[in-house]
Amino acid sequence: MAETEQLSGRLSGRIALVTGASRGIGAAIAKCFAREGAHTILVARTQGGLEEVDDEIRAFGGSATLTPLDLREMDKIDQLGAALFERFGKLDILMGNAGLLGTMGPITHLEPSVWEETMAVNVTANWRLIRSLDPLLRQSDAGRALFVTSAAARMPRAYWSVYAVSKAALEMTVGIYAQEIAETNVRVNMLDPGKTRTIMRAEAVPGEDPMTLKTPEYLAEQVVDYVVPEFTKNGEIILAIEPGVP
Repeated sequence: MAETEQLSGRLSGRIALVTGASRGIGAAIAKCFAREGAHTILVARTQGGLEEVDDEIRAFGGSATLTPLDLREMDKIDQLGAALFERFGKLDILMGNAGLLGTMGPITHLEPSVWEETMAVNVTANWRLIRSLDPLLRQSDAGRALFVTSAAARMPRAYWSVYAVSKAALEMTVGIYAQEIAETNVRVNMLDPGKTRTIMRAEAVPGEDPMTLKTPEYLAEQVVDYVVPEFTKNGEIILAIEPGVP
């Protein structure tokens, strides 16, 4: 067993839910949380992808619960909170990673169906997750929530269209939630992963050499720092550390 696969226990006894957990950044974070001792609740649309991540987690002694869920099915997000409360009684970590790129191109050419689907997954689904899981996070001694954003949310760029709009809306949603839970044990922040070797990045910037980008695994190691009880920042945008940058 490689050293990086050993359970180190920084999240021992914690219950962590990760959306988009079947591949890319979500899968890397889920596995990293499990290596740190958390029981991971894996949420994604693809059953096969979830099973592969679960196999890897169990191979190094971790534990996971598979939750196939399409985040466009909003009523099922509402039901998720009740189901998790019945089984676990709390939630310590909510990692809102799942997202859609939509269509790159002139915003005036975007199909309404693409706009609606991207906003539904990137904004509304995350709001429904917050609404459904907030009571569970409050049952934790140190509930932590982290949502993935992008620099595109803060700087208008031609052709980034609905993706940028949706991330800007998500940042405002999370910012408001952060203000509202400031006097509780819950903390919520945004993570800007920067340039990372993912399928979505390849679709957005097709001419880029992926081998020049940091891996999801490199990013995931950082994420643990932002969900431990000792991390008490709230309502902030955290920029991922690039390789070679202290």
